[in-house]
Amino acid sequence: MTTTRLHETEHRCLVTASAAQLYDLVADVTRWPAVFGPTVHVQHLERGERAERFRIWAVLNGAVKSWTSRRELDPEARSVRFEQEVSQAPIASMGGEWRLRPVSDDRTEVVLLHHFSTTSDDAETVEWVNRAVDRNSDAELAALRAVAERAPLISDVVFSFEDTVSVRGSASAAYEFVDRADRWPQRLPHVRRVSLTEPEPGVQDLEMDTATADGSAHRTRSHRICAEPSWIAYKQVVLPELLAGHSGLWTFSQDGDSATLRSRHTVSLDPSAVRDVLGSGSTLADAREHVRAALSANSATTLRRAGAFAQQRSGA
Repeated sequence: MTTTRLHETEHRCLVTASAAQLYDLVADVTRWPAVFGPTVHVQHLERGERAERFRIWAVLNGAVKSWTSRRELDPEARSVRFEQEVSQAPIASMGGEWRLRPVSDDRTEVVLLHHFSTTSDDAETVEWVNRAVDRNSDAELAALRAVAERAPLISDVVFSFEDTVSVRGSASAAYEFVDRADRWPQRLPHVRRVSLTEPEPGVQDLEMDTATADGSAHRTRSHRICAEPSWIAYKQVVLPELLAGHSGLWTFSQDGDSATLRSRHTVSLDPSAVRDVLGSGSTLADAREHVRAALSANSATTLRRAGAFAQQRSGA
């Protein structure tokens, strides 16, 4: 059996925010896809007050990778330890720790530690993982600082909401409607153009031009994770104005001859764009209302069309 060396890295930054506020953001991985650039989706497998297991999908050196991790949460020490249970080659093992150290009442040193081994100890493989860890750690620390320093309360700029539709029909047919986004220009009134590629089974890259209520258009690009027939998660990497981050989850469940379709959004606002987009005097509250209305309008339309497609498919 070949044993590879353990490599260690350390990244840190100073953030103008309390350690308690930063700990809450680090500890809640459900918000990570909208906050941290590399993170695409997180699916909890087990969840307790001080321990959890989840599967995470993230972009490493341009490609979407996934792994299963466990974490130990220590709110008193304001630290979070993590270890990958199932890693993806060329990573053989990966773990580390978030440490949030108060410098003053409103300043915190954030330390992000990693240790890892690789499937091969050749220099090229180790360098590939080091680049990925450096790039993602720097991006995560920068994002954490940016979100924490945008508003006095993180909940002012990071929030979630959900739309639900229930229909008589097949949940799997509704899943198919959302999965086949390449057909959306013919099926959805707000979609003008779509480019859909699938680098590997269950992973999609989606570029889309959509029309807004005032007739203008904006372009977005997303990574999508598709788990047929239950859910489709996505992370926008090219965003419309007002948004610094946006992730979503479509879910499809069957109960007898009825299907429940849900669309959940988690967004991170960009306060610097509020006045340019909404006008002088506009507030973060105005921006939250505007974003929720705009995203809900499009997702509710998609849910209704997917529901109609499912009803038609089942003959209901």
